[in-house]
Amino acid sequence: MKDVHKFDQEPDGSLFDPRARAAMSEFVGGGDTAPFEAAAAVRTAYQAVERMRAHGSEGRGLSSGAMDVLLRLGAAGAGGGGISIGDLAQAAGVSSRNVTGLVDTLERDGLARRVQDSRDRRSVLAVITDEGRAWIEAFRTPSQLAMRAMFQGFSAADLTALRHLCLRLADNQQRLSAHLEGR
Repeated sequence: MKDVHKFDQEPDGSLFDPRARAAMSEFVGGGDTAPFEAAAAVRTAYQAVERMRAHGSEGRGLSSGAMDVLLRLGAAGAGGGGISIGDLAQAAGVSSRNVTGLVDTLERDGLARRVQDSRDRRSVLAVITDEGRAWIEAFRTPSQLAMRAMFQGFSAADLTALRHLCLRLADNQQRLSAHLEGR
């Protein structure tokens, strides 16, 4: 894959994307570009991680979304239970319709199955199969190696700060969304 992003360095050594800066400067009319550049950097980082995840999961027959659902089912399966489609959708931050399609794919591939919820006969749960657990085991080591490579040079404190800042951003968005919706 050709180089998509070329970054420059500020005098303090921090990276920035000169093309994003130029576009954001034009957009804000010469005002403060920092929040816009940060948002662009989050998108760039997200896309980089997703490209890596897709590279690893698609080579094993699953989309990144299906892999996320399978990993959630694997975690729930460790506790002996399944997860409703609605709960999977909420946890993944996507629609129930989207998760239904992903569970359909996992079920077709023998990695998950649907079972009736013993607590509510009207409800169906998705559960991981033995084949699904085997898929996760086969994917574990390559994933660990890929994530180590992606985050090479990051200290434990860097990773904690990155996680914290991303989750703060998500929390701010949720609060803003609730405010705009009048909740």
